[in-house]
Amino acid sequence: MLKDLLELYITFFKIGSITFGGGLAMLPILERELVEKKSWVTNEEILDYYAIGQSTPGIIAVNVATFVGFKKKGMAGGIAATLGMISPSIIIITIIAEFISSFESIVWVQKALKGINVAVAALLTYSVINLCKKTIKKWYSAIVFLAAFSSIYFFKCHTIAVILTASLAGTLFYFFRKTSK
Repeated sequence: MLKDLLELYITFFKIGSITFGGGLAMLPILERELVEKKSWVTNEEILDYYAIGQSTPGIIAVNVATFVGFKKKGMAGGIAATLGMISPSIIIITIIAEFISSFESIVWVQKALKGINVAVAALLTYSVINLCKKTIKKWYSAIVFLAAFSSIYFFKCHTIAVILTASLAGTLFYFFRKTSK
């Protein structure tokens, strides 16, 4: 049991320490590590975890870590995975906070952060394209996607309203298809 908890902690510590840009930028790394390398979850499960993690409070990558850890080893696994995911950030933020007054004025640090921002934008674009390929497979999925995107981008609807409406639409479509058969 302790060996499994340590493996969860170390795996998520590694993911948390090599990923910049927050939760969404971690999605390709989470998928590669958890689905392809470790086979701890399936593609369908990781997509479900992304959806739930995005719809619940907190950082999506931390939420996914908690879900995966809980699936593997219950409550203790959820705690170990979550601590593994957040430990690198706590360490790095503590170090930066100690030197922040001199840190932000260093030109090479400013340039490095600009480069990191571009790389994060690329990771986010990759994540969005992959998620679209995996989730938009039917015409009704495309309609929900376009409606949700348009609502947020053009009409500035609140994301919670969009998520709840999309959940309702998916549920209604499921029951409609089930009753029409």
